[in-house]
Amino acid sequence: MIAIATIWISVLLLGGGFALDRVLTGAITRNFDSSLEYVLIAMIRSSEIGPDGEVRLIDPLGDQRFLEPYSGLYWQISGGSQEPYRSRSLWERTLKAPTPHVDNALHIYDSAQFPEEQLRVLERNVILPGSKINWRFQIAQSREALDLQIRAVRATLIPSLALLGLGLIVLAALQTFYGLWPLRHIRRAIAAMRGGQHRRVVAPLPLEVQPMVDELNALLAHNEKQAEEARLHAGNLAHALKTPLTVLVNSATSEKSELAETVRREAATMQRQVDHHLARARAVGRRGAAQARANVRDSVDSVSRAVALLHPDARLDASGDKTLVARVERQDLDELIGNLLENAAKYGGGSVFVTVQRDGGMAEILVEDDGPGISPVDRVRIFDRGVRLDSGKPGTGLGLAIVRDVAEIYGGSIALEESEDLGGLLVRLRLPAG
Repeated sequence: MIAIATIWISVLLLGGGFALDRVLTGAITRNFDSSLEYVLIAMIRSSEIGPDGEVRLIDPLGDQRFLEPYSGLYWQISGGSQEPYRSRSLWERTLKAPTPHVDNALHIYDSAQFPEEQLRVLERNVILPGSKINWRFQIAQSREALDLQIRAVRATLIPSLALLGLGLIVLAALQTFYGLWPLRHIRRAIAAMRGGQHRRVVAPLPLEVQPMVDELNALLAHNEKQAEEARLHAGNLAHALKTPLTVLVNSATSEKSELAETVRREAATMQRQVDHHLARARAVGRRGAAQARANVRDSVDSVSRAVALLHPDARLDASGDKTLVARVERQDLDELIGNLLENAAKYGGGSVFVTVQRDGGMAEILVEDDGPGISPVDRVRIFDRGVRLDSGKPGTGLGLAIVRDVAEIYGGSIALEESEDLGGLLVRLRLPAG
């Protein structure tokens, strides 16, 4: 908007300035020519034909510059075969017409016949009483005074228009800036919603943008309703499948046939898929509550106690920021940390260390163990659902896939690295900080 206003103002001022320059310079030039025309008419009125047929002036022209050589003001009368009758200011020079012609009306033009000065020439052809010769009367004056006046006008006009253009552009910029200021309020309100401070745009805004805000709030409410319905549908579907799957697994477990083994294996796969998508549905539904907050250290300590009961041989320690808060539902944070700690206790060498720290706008949870670690090739494959690198221990191969999916739903990430202190695996979980 500012660029378009700048271009439009510049075009208008350039066009208007050019037109105004033409008007002012034209007026100055016409005034300059009028003064010369007055002298030309006076010269014609004072002219007569002498006894020998020559032209002469009855009364000399009053301007003393006609008597000073090269004064910049000249007159000349020429015609027939006679030597031109000219003012003393011309001295040995002669005024020449651009081309042979007859001017029955006033003819005005610029002449460059004198290299040292530009002339403004007025001429007219007249037949005087008592003579049949068409006499050419010419008045010429240096353009220096005229050009000085034009330059003085332009020296005032150009800076004035430039200052006017700058002022208009600044005014357009301020008008655009303050006119669009309510949109900045909306941007901050949306950022506050994303940050969890508000669920809707509640700040009072001008009438011009209030309809847009109302539509935005209505869209948010509609999306929340749809997300909640989808979450409930997924949860209901998952719960509806869990009971039949449990019956199938129990029935297949009591049989020893090949069909029973196939049913048991495929039912376990289906159970993993149901658990996975149920966890995602819960996370997506709870993500809509932008006010979700959870203290990371409290969750780590709580989950550590539970994991210690399941794996009494493992030693779990934690350190770091005790006040760090993540923008995650506490239940989902417990599930994320629980999966990581349980894997570390199960597959590590017995020592698990958790570090909680802030990295910019993210909350980092580092889980290290002293186990054999994971090769760089397997660090990518391990996130696939159902993949287990150690099939000798019980599990579904679903934990890290759930952690990755839930973390990404909340805008976080997970990465596997090598622990420098314990020598095993280091899991770096990053979640948005509160």
